[in-house]
Amino acid sequence: MQTSYSSALSAFSLGDLAARLDGDLVHGINACVECCDRHAHGDQVALHWHDHRGRQATYTFAQLQSASAQFAHWLTAQGVGPGDRVAGLLPRVPELLITILGTWRAGAVYQPLFTAFGPEAIEYRLASSEAKVVVTDAANQSKLADLKIAPRTLVVGSVHGDAFQQALNAHTDAFPPVMRSGEDAFIMLFTSGTTGKAKGVPVPIKALMAFEQYMRLAVDLRAEDKFWNIADPGWAYGLYYSVTGPLLMGHATTFYDGPFAPETALAFIKDEGITNLAGAPTAFRLLMTAKMQSVEAIKGQLRAVSSAGEPLNPEVIKWFAERLEAPIFDHYGQTEIGMVVCNHHGLQHQVKPGTAGYAMPGYRMAVVEESSDAVRVLGPDQPGILAVDRAASPLYFFPGYWQQATPAFRGGYYLTGDTVEMSEDGCVTFVGRSDDIITSSGYRIGPFEVESCLIEHPAVMEAAVVGRPDAQRTEIVKAFVVLRAGFKPDADTVDALQIHVKTRLAAHAYPREIAFVDALPKTPSGKIQRFLLRQQT
Repeated sequence: MQTSYSSALSAFSLGDLAARLDGDLVHGINACVECCDRHAHGDQVALHWHDHRGRQATYTFAQLQSASAQFAHWLTAQGVGPGDRVAGLLPRVPELLITILGTWRAGAVYQPLFTAFGPEAIEYRLASSEAKVVVTDAANQSKLADLKIAPRTLVVGSVHGDAFQQALNAHTDAFPPVMRSGEDAFIMLFTSGTTGKAKGVPVPIKALMAFEQYMRLAVDLRAEDKFWNIADPGWAYGLYYSVTGPLLMGHATTFYDGPFAPETALAFIKDEGITNLAGAPTAFRLLMTAKMQSVEAIKGQLRAVSSAGEPLNPEVIKWFAERLEAPIFDHYGQTEIGMVVCNHHGLQHQVKPGTAGYAMPGYRMAVVEESSDAVRVLGPDQPGILAVDRAASPLYFFPGYWQQATPAFRGGYYLTGDTVEMSEDGCVTFVGRSDDIITSSGYRIGPFEVESCLIEHPAVMEAAVVGRPDAQRTEIVKAFVVLRAGFKPDADTVDALQIHVKTRLAAHAYPREIAFVDALPKTPSGKIQRFLLRQQT
């Protein structure tokens, strides 16, 4: 029987979460021990790996324990010590997991580099983190050729031989894990750059407790589940909850190395018996375009589906319920703070469609109004900035940005920059990024609401909405629309979409201008970059 949300709040204990760890947050802990060594019993599986060419393999925790020790030896031979950064520019291959775990075993800090990055993005992140080593593969090696900085490079699968495997073979598979404290970093991420320059985010080892809380209560990961998080480990949601979270619980994770395609993904879910799925709305919207035969094949198979990265559109929720008989729940978080507001699969509470849910036990969330020197907590149903009360949130872990100021720290709160409303019972409804809010004729219009309405129209594949400056109304709503096949980008379609929004949403919120585009600008993690669209207005 599920625990109620209220009971989970009252029963929360940081000590209980810390006691689940093998190490001690004060006197010595190692992330590789927590996510690998303590589960290395017999043939307990840690990774199910597949690629688009049909290759597959299974790795046990014991195998990863040995390989991570060999890699840790190689790192120390390169002069990497505790606290140094080790970057991985790798697709979802087993060597990625070995790199991560071996880095942690050596007491170093793992830094992901998304494989879709170009040289400029890579150089900025490597220079900012001062990484000593970067592990890559033959397909991405050329991106490192002309960098001004020169960390030591190790290549997986080179035409000149697999240097990575040779490095492992040259060392013993026994390496005592380097003990650290809970405040020491074990991950170095960079923000997605949705609204500006990417900023470094050091993640301390104590964040493991927050990751496990999310996996247990929100994702509801169970021992009998076959789990697949579609998100790429080059970003926070993939690294935190595709790699770290499942392995921390001694649960196998799944890597699929290949491009995402709706038919392929649905076939993979069916063939691998996936019961617990996580990912971003972009991927879930694409699944809706698959052939009905593929959809019907997994109907009723998925026990829980978790969505993060941006709010779910109502049409996606409805489609999953009707077509797949699968509950898909919205979860909210950021690179800096992990997942903090969720519709929890593992707890009993009312799930209100279109909302982000409730604060995860271990966090106190507030809606605040920002002033020049302080913040003011707002009452129920008042729009404001979603904030974390740092002192009253035992699972809060973000120490501040790497080597730069953290303007999001205000008056004891971390300000997310997202505009929300919170009901009397604590349910959070997302309105939009604070800098995305459109003010038109005195109305404050959240772009997400208009985008969701547009997507309900059969002509629309994707939509993004921004405000265009207007002398009379301050701003007007402008929509950028990607059409589905068979629909024409003409005046009739514009009229149809405007009428649709007027009648389905609100007369004041309809897009007075619509531009048809082939694709929307997005960050590599799939978030719409509305600031780029505003430059086109």
